[in-house]
Formats: sequence, C-alpha cells, structure tokens
Amino acid sequence: MQVTTLSIFKYTNFSSKIWAFGMMQFAHQHLKKAGGCSFYKLMGSGKEGFNPLPDWGVYSILQVWETQAAAEKFIYRSELFQKYFKNSNKHSILFMRNIQARGNWGGENPFISQDEELAKQKIAVITRASIKWSKLITFWKFVPKSQKPLINAKGLLYTKGFGEVPFKEMATFSIWESKEDLFKFAYQSKEHIEAIKKTRTIKWYNEEMFSRFIITKINGDFLNF
Repeated sequence: MQVTTLSIFKYTNFSSKIWAFGMMQFAHQHLKKAGGCSFYKLMGSGKEGFNPLPDWGVYSILQVWETQAAAEKFIYRSELFQKYFKNSNKHSILFMRNIQARGNWGGENPFISQDEELAKQKIAVITRASIKWSKLITFWKFVPKSQKPLINAKGLLYTKGFGEVPFKEMATFSIWESKEDLFKFAYQSKEHIEAIKKTRTIKWYNEEMFSRFIITKINGDFLNF
C-alpha cells in the first residue's frame, strides 16, 4: 500500500543552516536511489507560514513509497537521513495515506488515493503550484489577504509554505483536526473563496495540485499536538 512521508527538519545555528542549504543540491544523488521510492521533492520553506522570503531554518523532504516498510527502512537506516537527524535541532516525520489528489506535480500525479478519512481523524493537505512568471507580482500581492483567515482558523494545527524554487515553485502544507474544520475554512472563508475565483480568472499557475491525506503516524519532536 502506497505511503507518503513528509520529513521536516528545523535548524537553529548558522553552521547547520549552511549544511541544510547545501543539501538542497547534494541530497538528490541519494534520494534518487532510495529503494521503493517512486517520487520525491526536496524543499525549502518560507517565513511566517506562506511567504516569498525564505526561512533558512526549516527544510523538508516529501517522498512517495511503495510500502511502509520501504519508507521506514530508508528514513531510519540510510546514511543520508542519519546526517539529517544529526545536523537538525528538531525534526518530525509524518507518515500519510492519500485520500484525494487533483492536478499534477512536475507533469504527474504521484499519489494513489486509497482511503477515506474518519470523522475525527487529523487531515493533512498539500497544495502545490507553479506560478507563471508574468503573474508573480499579482499573486504575491494577494497572498497576505488570502492567508489572513488562517490566523484564527478553527482546527488548524500547523501550516507552512514549502517550495522547490523560492517564490515560484511553491507548496503549502497544513494539518487540521478534522475534515469538517478544513472544509469550513475552504468553503466559508470569504478570502479563500476569492482566491479560488482569482485562480480561475487570472490563471496564475502553469500547473497546480490539491491533495488530501490521513496521518497515520508522526515521529519526532518538531510537531507537538
């Protein structure tokens, strides 16, 4: 059964931040060879949630695995991840199963939908977009308004903007207490509804994806809830 993992690493001192930034280039050679991994993305993050300015202290690795065993073997036994654990101050590994995925990421949809969420189960959401060069300024001008309702959104446990390329190849990751809390924000927030309309009319993106997951396990000390 397919498993998706998101590994989030927090760095607090200068030398570890330099190491993490360098691994944005050097980790690819190891990630490409991971047994049982069909898709991966190595990503930095934005300041204060979703922001074009980089957060030099938080990085993530998204991976899609053929099985849970393959995921755990690489994450807990590979030399690469041992280095990530050693150099980071905090980390969390999220194990997830996809329940819905629309759109493409790099020309493909890597997620196989296989489960339905339970009523009170925590839900993770990944939205991803490749922003058109001609729409960058318009897009980022609207972001503060569209993100404002997230500050007090009921049931929101965590949110962060990640990306392969700063300010252009962006993804948001969020965790919600339940599907009901997520849907209430998505379909009752005026600002979010306006963002959806603008996406259709302005056509900000070359490519986009929306995917929803159930969280089966969280290991580590970065995310605590």
